[in-house]
Amino acid sequence: MTNQELIDALRAADAVKFGEFELSHGGTSDYYVDKYVFETDPHCLDLIADAFAERVGDATLAGVALGAVPLVAVTSVETGQPYVIARKQAKEYGTGNRIEGELVEGEEVVVLEDIATTGQSAVDAVEALRAAGATVNRVLVVVDRQEGASERLADHDIELESLLTAADLLADAED
Repeated sequence: MTNQELIDALRAADAVKFGEFELSHGGTSDYYVDKYVFETDPHCLDLIADAFAERVGDATLAGVALGAVPLVAVTSVETGQPYVIARKQAKEYGTGNRIEGELVEGEEVVVLEDIATTGQSAVDAVEALRAAGATVNRVLVVVDRQEGASERLADHDIELESLLTAADLLADAED
């Protein structure tokens, strides 16, 4: 898969929108990447799973709930690697787990995420995984909005790797 193939697929699925949008961290933007559009489009999911599969190695996968669950599930099927789900907070019923799935002390885990803006949700997931005994050094995202996530993750000794950046998505937006 090339970057252009993924850009074309995201656009064909109408996952890249232009206008004025409020972002989850409270800021605004003149473009929006709608993760729920690309995460429910089979062609986009297939391309993302292939691209992530090339990058994850033999690590256990982790997806940040809710957005990255489809991504981690299809990547797990593609690679045969097991995965866990990192909740934003422990649930208040049942097992009360923050990490769902089997995790072994010291296990290498790579976190999969949909969009990185500030990187805070990825940092929170990594901290929860580390507290559960995992070794986590990398976060893979579909799109890095290039708004500080890489720097925030680096402050926590985490490498951010993206399939696409905002610059990639916007470079030929007028075409």
